[in-house]
Amino acid sequence: MTSEKASWRAPGEAWVADTLLDTEAIMRKLQHRYPMLLIDRLYANKSERRGVGVKNVTINEPFFQGHFPGNPIMPGMLVVEALAQSAILTAMIALDKGLEKDQAVYFASIDKARFRSPVFPGDSLTLHVHLVKHMRNLWKFHGRAMVGERLAAEAYCAAALVGV
Repeated sequence: MTSEKASWRAPGEAWVADTLLDTEAIMRKLQHRYPMLLIDRLYANKSERRGVGVKNVTINEPFFQGHFPGNPIMPGMLVVEALAQSAILTAMIALDKGLEKDQAVYFASIDKARFRSPVFPGDSLTLHVHLVKHMRNLWKFHGRAMVGERLAAEAYCAAALVGV
């Protein structure tokens, strides 16, 4: 559903999405695949440089086998990775940028990461991101991972577009 008009408003947000990416469209833009593709859908607003990724967390996720048996919790670093994937897609939409075959996107930094509450199987994780700064091949963004109205994590991150 690439570039479909999406009349979706993020809870507590003042903007409306103008772009919707489903899983197939996301896989055409990112090099990530299962089990490291951590978003199912992305709503974005190109002019606002904002997006919301959606991750439906299920008990079938491979990390739940060891984190933690009897008390499954999504690892915080995977929540931050999901924020980063949402941010990179939002940046690509905002900047009309796509990946060439010889390019990849890598984490450049994570700052001020805070883990506020756990994410459990059955949760719908919404990943609110906005582009803070763009310099050449470096994108800086701020993200908040939410479960309903509950803040699960937040961080400032940067990602770099590199040739491979």
